[in-house]
Order: sequence, then structure tokens, then C-alpha cells
Amino acid sequence: MLFKHTLSFRTATCLVLAFALSATSIPTNVDKGSRKVVHVLEDDTGAVIVQTAPGKVLTHRGGSITLPCRYHHERESSDPNRIRVKWTKVTDALVFEDVFVALGLQQRVFGSYRGRVSLEQNGPGDASIIIHNITLEDYGRYECEVTNDMEDDTGFVNLDLEGVVFPYYPRVGRYKLNYHQAERVCREQDAILASHAQLHKAWLEGLDWCNAGWLEDGSVQYPISHPRDQCGRKDTPAGVRNYGYRHKEDERYDAFCFTSNLNGKVYFLKRFKKVNYAEAVKACVRDGSVVAKVGQLYAAWKIQLMDRCEAGWLEDASIRYPIVNPRIRCGGPDPGVRHLGFPDLKFRIYGVYCFRKNEESVKAEMVNPTHHSGKKDRITPMNTTTISDI
Repeated sequence: MLFKHTLSFRTATCLVLAFALSATSIPTNVDKGSRKVVHVLEDDTGAVIVQTAPGKVLTHRGGSITLPCRYHHERESSDPNRIRVKWTKVTDALVFEDVFVALGLQQRVFGSYRGRVSLEQNGPGDASIIIHNITLEDYGRYECEVTNDMEDDTGFVNLDLEGVVFPYYPRVGRYKLNYHQAERVCREQDAILASHAQLHKAWLEGLDWCNAGWLEDGSVQYPISHPRDQCGRKDTPAGVRNYGYRHKEDERYDAFCFTSNLNGKVYFLKRFKKVNYAEAVKACVRDGSVVAKVGQLYAAWKIQLMDRCEAGWLEDASIRYPIVNPRIRCGGPDPGVRHLGFPDLKFRIYGVYCFRKNEESVKAEMVNPTHHSGKKDRITPMNTTTISDI
């Protein structure tokens, strides 16, 4: 395995993602989670046309981000209090998850977004929302819909996260997971199933893995940077190999997981002697921590540049260690998280990697515990005036 280290709205007229301004641009810092550059133009008729800069809105877990959405309406013919702004997340084809809705001064936030989402309210025509304390599950495609008594229009924003993709298989062996089990094991390792875009980006950065794994859309794929006969023939080009969409219940593969910025710290627990798995768990607890998960070790390696040439237990009872600066005695010429397998829990002894949450993360969880909202089919908007119905 090798690791080498769009916001797009459609062009539209009238009720659509716009400032009622002449041509201008707003520079921002995307890496810090700010808004993209927005260019606003007027055509010969005076209708507003909006084009957003290419790319995606980019942030990381634990950060805050603005999902930009601007609209223009004729004030003479529209009552501002009758304009409804609705944000949904596209979770599947024709399936949407409610995020936020506002009608005049009335607002409502749904599901896991409660306590984390608010309108930016940066002047007339601003339908942008701010999402705080970004989670892995927030990754994806969002729809901004603006409706008045006569018309409605929509635009889309893609929310991307900085992070790392890693292949995963459990202690029971390779090709043992159906789709739902793959979803679960990724969550158990502080991650989610990776998207095709995330896996493709990881391949571009050098990820090479010869075993096929589930992705979040139900497809099965694997990245090959160095073609060889045991991985689909040596004479085939490098790329992300795709098995297509597979039966989620009956077929079994590995998983490709994605994780982002840590809300805490992974560290190698310094001890005078090595320990078995049960002793490793107790040692981390005595140190005020827990045994680190696989996703947490990958995030520490990729994002915090953790480099430790000592094998240690992780929460899933595997033995791994992170290498940023390769050297011969530490597993070869390439950076990556080394995996030594799943040894006997009782009789094999190693060090241990622990994880301790940030105090801010602990406080945030106490104030805003995670809610899990269900998915529902999209509902056709209706003109209403009560917050209970919008």
C-alpha cells in the first residue's frame, strides 16, 4: 500500500444564487473554510446572471464552513416575508435529507444539524448557511432552494473535506464484508465509507491497493498505481479499477474508509515493557485515554505528520505504526501506515497507540450530542406561512 501525499452552482437567471449588483468579485481563503470567489454579471436585459468559481467548498472535521447561496427577486412583486429558503442534502438519487428551512423570520434546523446551522444573513438576497463543528457525515452535495409565491429555483454546493482514504478489512479476513458491514466497520474506526472522488484523489496521490473494497455509493473499486499480474495484469494501465455496483447484501469485499482532521491527539504510550491487548487497553485508560482507532492513526499520520517506528496495538486488535520519513529499518522506502496483521491477543506483546480527545471536543459533545436524522423523499414545496409546515 502506498500513500504519497465543484463548488458549482449552475448558471441561472432571476430567483437564483445572486447579488443584485453590477460586476464584482469577492476574494476569499478556501483553505480556511471561507466562501468561494463569486462573479456577478448583468446581461443586456438587466436580469442577473451568476457564475461561481470552479471547485468545491473545502473544510475539515471540526471546522466551520459557509455554503454560499444568493438570490435576486423583484421587490415590487414579491413580499420578502413570503420568500422561503430551504437547504437539503442529496443523499441518493431523488432522495433528500432536510437541513434548514426559513420563511421570513421563522427558521427551523433538522436532525444532526440542530445547534450547528444558521443563516449567514449577509445583506439582502443572502440565503447562505454556516455549518459549525463539521462532521464526516456532512461531506456531500447540498441543494439551496429559494421559493416565492410564483416561482422557485435551486443551486447546488459540494462540501468537501480534507482527509485521508485507507483500505480496511477486519480480523476475520479479507472479502468478508457486505455493504452494510463495510459501513459499520468504517464508523467503528472513526471513519465513513469513502466516495469515488475521494478514492480517485487518493490514487492520484499514490494509493496502491490490490484488494477491491466498497465505496459509499455501493460500487466496488480499487486503486492501482503500479500495474502487476496479481492485480489485474501487468499490461493494463494504472487507475482506479471498478467492479461496478454490487449486491449490497450478498456480495463481500473489503472497505475503503475516509477520515478527516482529529478532534484530539494520537500518541504512542511510553512504557518500560510491551503488553498484550488487554493490558494495552488498561494502560491507555490509566493514562486518561482510550486505545486509538485505525482511522485516528491514519489521520494522525496524514494530517499531523505522526512518524513513529514502533509497532503498537490499535482498538481493532491490529498492529500498526505510522511512517512519514521512510527508512530501511522501518518497513521500506515509502511513507504510510504499516500493518503487521492481527496477532494473538493474549500471547503477543507490543506497544500501544492511545487517543485523547481535545477538551473543546468533549465540551461540544456535552452541549450538542449527535443526532441521527433519517432520510426521506423530497417533498414538493408549497406556499405556507407557519413554521410548522415549512
